[in-house]
Order: sequence, then C-alpha cells, then structure tokens
Amino acid sequence: MMEKKEIFADGIGQIHFAGGMVRFDFVTLQPEADGKAPTPQGNIRVIMPPQGFLAAFNSMQQL
Repeated sequence: MMEKKEIFADGIGQIHFAGGMVRFDFVTLQPEADGKAPTPQGNIRVIMPPQGFLAAFNSMQQL
C-alpha cells in the first residue's frame, strides 16, 4: 500500500508567476515567545503549470 502524505498549512503567503509556472508559497503560523500574535512562516512551495492552476481555481470556485 502506498503511503499517503498530508501537509498542513494555515494559508497561502504568496502566489506568483515565474518561469512559465504558478508558484504557491504556503505558510504556517508560528507563536511568538512574548505572547504576541503569531507570525506566518513559509514552509512549502507548490509549483504547477498554468493549466493546472486554472483547473484548481475552477474547482475552488465550485465549493
């Protein structure tokens, strides 16, 4: 049986287009030691072709 991986992100920090690909920088919120509001920290990047991005965008619009 193939192992399934699960990745958690609190949100998307940035989406940009470079080199003909769409790049999503996902972030997680990291607590501050002094009790201030958590700060977003980049933890993973997903890169996909424009066609894949448009298909994903259309899927999200149907939610």
